Amino acid sequence: MTKQTNELATFAGGCFWCMVKPFDELPGIVGIVSGYTGGTTENPTYEEVKTGVTGHYEAVQITYDPELFPYSKLVELYWPQIDPTDDGGQFIDRGSQYRTAIFYHSQEQQVEAENSRREVEASGRFKKPIVTEILPASIFYLAEEYHQGFYKKNPDEYKAERVTSGRDTFIEVNW
Repeated sequence: MTKQTNELATFAGGCFWCMVKPFDELPGIVGIVSGYTGGTTENPTYEEVKTGVTGHYEAVQITYDPELFPYSKLVELYWPQIDPTDDGGQFIDRGSQYRTAIFYHSQEQQVEAENSRREVEASGRFKKPIVTEILPASIFYLAEEYHQGFYKKNPDEYKAERVTSGRDTFIEVNW
């Protein structure tokens, strides 16, 4: 019996600082990095992406063992981290770089993501339409080192960002 190889999952949920911790250090999560995807500029920097002109999303890319943590669980964990009805950014972070999206790496991931979006739509939880896109994965550029594991390196700033952005309140009220 051969061991299945690790797989990738890529999620955009607004500020990538706030998207790492919910997935980090769970059994079957091999690693998680912050970066940029979906844009047109090669090797973008944070300074370029934050202007919104590169077309990139701030995103996280998760390496996981699907036998220990299936993709369906990742998607299930993703939705309650975001406001899936906001196409102008997330919470206090405004602009196209903070839009939400699930980037699929295989047809199976695409089907799973689309099914999960339909479930969120059918739940009646939100009055506005679900605008989170399901898109094919493209080149993922690592963000600068100071963005990696931000919640561990800067715990006070991370906690303040979650509170002042309105993310924690939205999650508590809506999920």
